[in-house]
Amino acid sequence: MVADETASNSEEGENYFVSMTDMMVGVLFIFIIMLMIFALDFRTKTDVQDNAIDVAREVARKLDDLQRDVKAEIASMDRSQEARRKLLMTLKSELKADGMDVQVDEANGVLRLTEDAVRFDASQSVLLERAKLNVERIARVLEKVLPTYLACQSVGGLNRCRPGVESTVETVFIEGHTDSTGARGGDDRYNWQLSAERAVNTYRAIVNYAPSLRALRNTRNEEIISVSGYASTRPIDPNENRDAWARNRRIDLRFVMEVDSKQRLKQIVDLTDSMRVEIDRLVTASGGRR
Repeated sequence: MVADETASNSEEGENYFVSMTDMMVGVLFIFIIMLMIFALDFRTKTDVQDNAIDVAREVARKLDDLQRDVKAEIASMDRSQEARRKLLMTLKSELKADGMDVQVDEANGVLRLTEDAVRFDASQSVLLERAKLNVERIARVLEKVLPTYLACQSVGGLNRCRPGVESTVETVFIEGHTDSTGARGGDDRYNWQLSAERAVNTYRAIVNYAPSLRALRNTRNEEIISVSGYASTRPIDPNENRDAWARNRRIDLRFVMEVDSKQRLKQIVDLTDSMRVEIDRLVTASGGRR
């Protein structure tokens, strides 16, 4: 019985030792698995983090390129705006020397031919005699000044362009306007037709006096002289009296440069600045350096 008890105790001790060993091995195995999972997870997160930093840096580089291009474009537009300002002031100076009163709206690129320069009777689109003389003077001045501010000219049916020229005129709109009365009790439907007729009649007179203006082209081989009518929608004098109506019955010359979307590009620059702030925050939070 003593021998049996000793053997039994020995077996129980061995069984206990085996159980504890198995448990220790199991716990160690679980720990190893957990460590492997942790290591794998850490590596994955590190790879993702490194990739995020690389992507952020690449986007930042592209933004640098984009901002450089946009700012260069804005600088080009500033040069175009300055060229247009010089054009308008040159035209005004030339016309003033010829005894004509004109006004300049630099912001919108408009040379305004006042009622003293180009006058129309109420409800009429025919140029008055004095207006015809002034339109002839305008045509001669345009013929003299405009070629300096153009990239292309039609020669023998071919569009010949000067290489490397920027800040050029894309279109000159001859814009017709009416007062708010019109021939039919202020019916603006008639005023649209009337304003267009005034613009067309002025255009015909200008190219009749200076036919070479039709050879002046933009970079798309289009004639730069064009027409538009605005009825009474763009008054320069909002009053409702005879003097105001006379001022509003007018012709404007609007000069549009080849590039004219500066405001949109400024918005893009603002957007890229905002994106850059977010990217810098991402890089900083990821522990990266730029």
